[in-house]
Amino acid sequence: MFQIIGIVIVCGMVFGGFLLAGGHLDVIIAALPFEMMMIGGAAVGAFLIGNSFPTVLAAVGGFGKIMAGPKWKAKDYKDLLSLLFILTKTMKTKGVVAIEAHIENPKESTIFQNYPKILKDHFATDLICDTLRMMTMNLEDPHQVEDIIDKQIEKHHHEAHNASHAIQNMADALPALGIVAAVLGIIKTMGAISQPPEYLGKLIGSALVGTFLGVFLAYGFVGPFAARLGQIIDEEGAFYKIIKDVLVAHLHGNAAQVSVEIGRGQIPSGSQPSFADLEEALSAVTI
Repeated sequence: MFQIIGIVIVCGMVFGGFLLAGGHLDVIIAALPFEMMMIGGAAVGAFLIGNSFPTVLAAVGGFGKIMAGPKWKAKDYKDLLSLLFILTKTMKTKGVVAIEAHIENPKESTIFQNYPKILKDHFATDLICDTLRMMTMNLEDPHQVEDIIDKQIEKHHHEAHNASHAIQNMADALPALGIVAAVLGIIKTMGAISQPPEYLGKLIGSALVGTFLGVFLAYGFVGPFAARLGQIIDEEGAFYKIIKDVLVAHLHGNAAQVSVEIGRGQIPSGSQPSFADLEEALSAVTI
C-alpha cells in the first residue's frame, strides 16, 4: 500500500509541479514512447546481460515482494517457536530417536504438517532438520553448531540479496542510459539544423526528455524498489536467526520453554509475540 502511495506522490509532485510552473506535457508525451523504448529497453537488455537466469527470476518476483512485504508475519514467528518447542521438548523427554522420523521426512511428519507455511520454506525446514540431525550424530558443541548455522544463513542471505543488487545496478545505469538517449536526440537535432527555431526547440526538448526519464526512473522508482527489496530480505532473514538462537540455547542445556523464550527475545519488535501470547500458544501444543 505504501509503495502505491509513494508512486502516486512521486508522479504527482514532479509532474504537478511542472504543470504549476507553466510547463506543458505535450513534448514529454510525444517523446515518451520512443525515449522509453531506448532507455527502458536498454536497461532490460543490460539487466539480462549482467545477471544469471535465477537472479532475473528472483528480481521479477521481488517486485511482488515489494508490494506484499515480508512473507513472515507475527503468527509465523509464533508458529516457529511452537514448532521448535515441540522438537526440543521431544528430544529432552523422549530422546533423539523420537524425532528421527520427523527430521528425516518432514513432509510426512505429523509435527511439521501442523505448520504448513514453515514446511513450504525449504531453507527453514532444511535448517531445522539438518541441525537436529547433526545433534543426533553427537555434534553437541553449541559454539560449533552456531558457527555452522551462521555460515548457512550467511550463504542463503547473500544469494537472496542478488536480486536487490541486480535491481540497484539497473538503477545506477538508468541515468547514463538517459544520457545516451539524449545524445541521440541531439544528433537528430543537428541533422535538422537548417529548420526553424520552433522546430529545433521541440527536437531539443524531446532529447532532454531522455535525460529526465533516466534520472527520474532511477531515483524515483527503481532505486527505491531495490532498497525496499533489500529491507524485506533482511527482515525475512531474521526468521532463520530465531532457529539458530533456539537450537543453540537448547544445546546449552536450557529447558525447551527457556530456549524458545530466548528465541522470542530476538524476534523483530513488530512481529514479537508477548510472553503471555507465547505461553498460550505453547499450552495448546500437544507432545
